Amino acid sequence: MTTPGTERGLRLTVLVGESDGWHHRPVFTEIVHRAHQAGLSGASVFRGIEGFGTSSMIHTQRLLSLSEDLPVAVVIVDTEERIRAFLPLIGELVAGGGVAFLDECEIVRFGDERERERGR
Repeated sequence: MTTPGTERGLRLTVLVGESDGWHHRPVFTEIVHRAHQAGLSGASVFRGIEGFGTSSMIHTQRLLSLSEDLPVAVVIVDTEERIRAFLPLIGELVAGGGVAFLDECEIVRFGDERERERGR
């Protein structure tokens, strides 16, 4: 068994509200579609169970206080160059109340080299 190689990368996490919209579509969906169109390695959306943002109002999934605006995190990992080139494509989407942050990371790619090349 061989140890997979790693490469330096950047993780972009965009925090928005579940009900935030862009042209009749959720903002998180628009971010994922723009990441796909930009050819980034991948994007995942995670729905929070509780949180608050700039409004300071706590949104929760608990039964007695059901919220339709739970926090959502869109996470995208790729090379630093590709992530930084992508940032302007989402600026207009989060200008109304989202926030994004960047973290340096190491990317570990598993699987057959030929499959990875086809997926990029």
